[in-house]
Amino acid sequence: MIVSEYQFPGFRCKDHVLSVPLDHASGGGEHIEVFGREVVRPDKDGEDLPWLLFLQGGPGDKADRPSVTHGWLPRALEQFRVLLLDDRGTGRSTPLNRQTLPAHGSPADQAEHLSHFRADSIVADAETFRRHLVPDDGKWSILGQSYGGFCALTYLSFAPDGLREVLVAGGLPGICATADDVYRAAYPRVRAKNAKFFERYPDDVGSVRRIADLLAAEEVALPDGDRLTVERFQTIGLELGMAARFDSLHFLFEEAFVNTCTLSDHFLRSVGGLTSFASNPLFALMHESIYGQGAATRWAAQRIRAEFPEFDVVPGAKDPVLLTGEMIYPWQFAQHRELVPLAGAADQLAHRADWPPLYNPDRLAANTVPVAAAVYHDDMYVDRRFSLDTASRVRGLRPWITNEHEHDGLRMSAVFDRLVRLAREVE
Repeated sequence: MIVSEYQFPGFRCKDHVLSVPLDHASGGGEHIEVFGREVVRPDKDGEDLPWLLFLQGGPGDKADRPSVTHGWLPRALEQFRVLLLDDRGTGRSTPLNRQTLPAHGSPADQAEHLSHFRADSIVADAETFRRHLVPDDGKWSILGQSYGGFCALTYLSFAPDGLREVLVAGGLPGICATADDVYRAAYPRVRAKNAKFFERYPDDVGSVRRIADLLAAEEVALPDGDRLTVERFQTIGLELGMAARFDSLHFLFEEAFVNTCTLSDHFLRSVGGLTSFASNPLFALMHESIYGQGAATRWAAQRIRAEFPEFDVVPGAKDPVLLTGEMIYPWQFAQHRELVPLAGAADQLAHRADWPPLYNPDRLAANTVPVAAAVYHDDMYVDRRFSLDTASRVRGLRPWITNEHEHDGLRMSAVFDRLVRLAREVE
């Protein structure tokens, strides 16, 4: 159903909302709404353009909003009609957050509800949109960024007949990797990004240490009233894996203090925003579940961290304070006000052992859909070795291994162009 149409420079949009089953397997029972934004260049709106579905990163992030600054989107609109899908529970789709999830009952009931918000359900939602939008039940292309690439491999595993071609940017998952495998590989990559950062900005070793020691010695409140603890401060290391954000941390640290013992309002507001889950609580709730296939994850990031004591902060020490990366910890559900009401459900999900498979290795081995994937050599978020192992398991997949880009390489239109050429075997 189209709920609105509008146009602004460079883009003509139609907003679609579809009602879909919470549980596609049963088809009945509770339904939710899923939102998708159709985007086309105004001068091409009357043309019979092929469709491109964009699956964004996450889990738990809404789709990109149209902007001329998105390198890939204006380029894609030269030849595609694009659907920007708000994954279920995010953006304008029926929301899941601290205000809505408790209405679903006990923590166990909430976890059961949340179990229908992984990649398999997102793919089923996408198929509902494809049948609704693409004439004659035709095929469409998909572009998966980061977690969107994980969803793309799930799509190839369970609904390949709807796909013309698959483009993946920094999101080839380890289809056989466990959560423990993922985090055991992740901490060394994050450590390496810290080393690169402090090599570029050696004075920040002292700045970060001063901040951490201050937070360990006294209670410091963020603008929303939450306490800024040392471990929460460390989580801003999530920014280190993005080329567009790597250096911005340095400029934040250089304005951290207004005097020797007081953190600036600018610093506190910035750190509060960078570490908040107010806009994407599903990222915290569902993050480890994307690695769950037939086994409980049991707070893998927290357990595996014990194997890397260099991330522990000893107040007053002289060694660098290492920032952490894309890890979710149980303490966050006690320290972040937007997550506190969700703590029980999060723990239920962490101990859920009956996760169904998200990939079908046999079908991927027999794949006939053209697939091209950018594998970023120094990616902090997705392990190159797991990605290349998966690439070897998907018939016909053409990997592009590059150290020219970080995880956010898709912001460059050249990355999109290269993926299209690879998928179509034109060099």
